[in-house]
Amino acid sequence: MSAHRRKDAMSNLTPTVQKPSRRKKAVLPLVVIIIAAALIAFVLWQRIDSDASESTPNTADQGAPEEGTPAEGPVEVPEGGAEPEAEDMSDIERRDPDDLLAVGPVDAPVAIVMFSDAQCPFCATWYDQTLPTMMDYVEDGDLRIEWRDVNVFGEASERAARATYAAAMQDRFMKYHGLLFEDGETLPESGLTEEGLVGLAEQVGLDTAQFEEDMNSPAVAEQIAANAQEGRDIGAYSTPAFIVSGEPIVGAQPTEVFVSAVDDALAENR
Repeated sequence: MSAHRRKDAMSNLTPTVQKPSRRKKAVLPLVVIIIAAALIAFVLWQRIDSDASESTPNTADQGAPEEGTPAEGPVEVPEGGAEPEAEDMSDIERRDPDDLLAVGPVDAPVAIVMFSDAQCPFCATWYDQTLPTMMDYVEDGDLRIEWRDVNVFGEASERAARATYAAAMQDRFMKYHGLLFEDGETLPESGLTEEGLVGLAEQVGLDTAQFEEDMNSPAVAEQIAANAQEGRDIGAYSTPAFIVSGEPIVGAQPTEVFVSAVDDALAENR
């Protein structure tokens, strides 16, 4: 092979290096710009999403509750709703022979319905100072007294109400109720724990195992809730509140007020 022909053969084996076209030179910067714009948009979206998450609780707090959402915490007292609304409220009397939270004849000529709370100091005062006089009417067959716990002081009161009902299921309603208001004083909230309430059950000779079972039963909880709701339905948002022969008496009134109300009602019924 001649030198000239060998050079031509070598030139055919050498790879051809092509220069980038002008079109490719124009596309590369455009791709870089698009990627940079996408990164910036992603960062901005992350910041907006983070800010929205942090503001949601405050926005929710400021908004009005949805219709039908139950109120939490203590019983909500509407403006001007502290007193029973109707004048003749005798239909609130149950006159039920199976009512465990009542004393006196079912057909007594006069009835008192008391809306109470285990942590209400005025309820304890009434129990100590006025109830003994009212019990004289009960023993004479002239008066029936029915109790409803409305539990305006919260969870401990509701627990005490269930305990009282459980004691009533063993025919110890008055004795157990008396321990909650002993000497005209309420027990501290620390005394209304389940352990404390079982301790009271022991003092009045209850079957404590049965007492605990009843106190924590759904049936008793339902009855206590129904009693409290009945009080709220008539506007008894503060305690004590009374319906005496169909007429409301609210607050810490002296014994003479109840004596007069019962005597007047007896006179009308004779």
